[in-house]
Amino acid sequence: MYENMTFENIMERCLARVPDTVDKREGSVIYDAIAPAAAELANLYIELGTIMDRAFPDTATDVDLTKKAQERGVFRQPATYAVRKGYFENGQGGSLDIPLGTRFSDGNINYRVTERIAAGQYRLVAETAGTIGNEYFGNLFPIDFIKGLAAATLADVLIPGEDEETDEALRERYYETLKSQAFGGNIADYRNKVKLIQGVGDAKIIPVWNGGGTVKVVLIDSEWSVPSPELVDYVQNEIDPVGHQGQGIGLAPIGHVVTVAAVTGVEIDVSFTLTLDTGYTWEAVQEDVKNAIKSYFVDLAKSWADSPNLIVRVSQIETKVLNVEGVIDIAGTKINGGTANISLDAISIPVLGVVTNGTA
Repeated sequence: MYENMTFENIMERCLARVPDTVDKREGSVIYDAIAPAAAELANLYIELGTIMDRAFPDTATDVDLTKKAQERGVFRQPATYAVRKGYFENGQGGSLDIPLGTRFSDGNINYRVTERIAAGQYRLVAETAGTIGNEYFGNLFPIDFIKGLAAATLADVLIPGEDEETDEALRERYYETLKSQAFGGNIADYRNKVKLIQGVGDAKIIPVWNGGGTVKVVLIDSEWSVPSPELVDYVQNEIDPVGHQGQGIGLAPIGHVVTVAAVTGVEIDVSFTLTLDTGYTWEAVQEDVKNAIKSYFVDLAKSWADSPNLIVRVSQIETKVLNVEGVIDIAGTKINGGTANISLDAISIPVLGVVTNGTA
């Protein structure tokens, strides 16, 4: 906005107001008298441009964007703590019960035991907020002494931890309040409220799915995969607790009977014949190829809530695989044994199954 208000341009404008009968060359008395003020003005215009950027949601960042969003009742979501499932065994390989509050480490972050699920099975909550709590699977090391403990294993992600909401995500939610009218239990209202619950990535809202007053909420988790039964139960309890449905005890309005369900994962097997560059083998590129296909499936999953249904396309899989280092060409691509694209139903997302290379 103020790009032209540079020191040079300000000096030129100021000197233009000085009569030509006065020496205006650099180093002259009048030049040296004006220059300090012009430099300060140039700095002020730079600062003014920064302030203008901070004042509007499309350019504001960090704290400024947080405050701007709060004007419309949109609050930045804080980082949350992952809830995991742990298995504990004694020296004979049997299940071992351990005290609640016991702490374990994966070598990077710590976890605290909060609830018993079954014999030798417990809920653990990460002590560090964010997605880092979702990442590790494997052996745990006790921080506290536990008599009889021989093995501790960190397994399922029950409720994914989430990082603090990014500027772009917050900005998108801010603009969403301007574009959609979320009110009194309409589709936009349900979707907005469900997305704010820990572990939820997005949701599809199906109104009157089982008659008047019924609402179905289909979830995808914040890792863009099929949510765990524990997350589904958690969201159900937040929205419309079982045993009190329709009574307005949760977030749902009085009279709305809400059923929360998980998105369905459809396994997609992929086969093809790859031509690899010199020095590369299938074993060397296999994981990168799988990750490339997974990234495509994640992109599809992120668009699921806004799409009537997802279509897994052969061409998109081939494009992703061809971007893998060491892959020169791809041919004969099939998904689930066929060469045609696969159209999923409205409440399904793709999950990668077996990946086969014809030359392997």
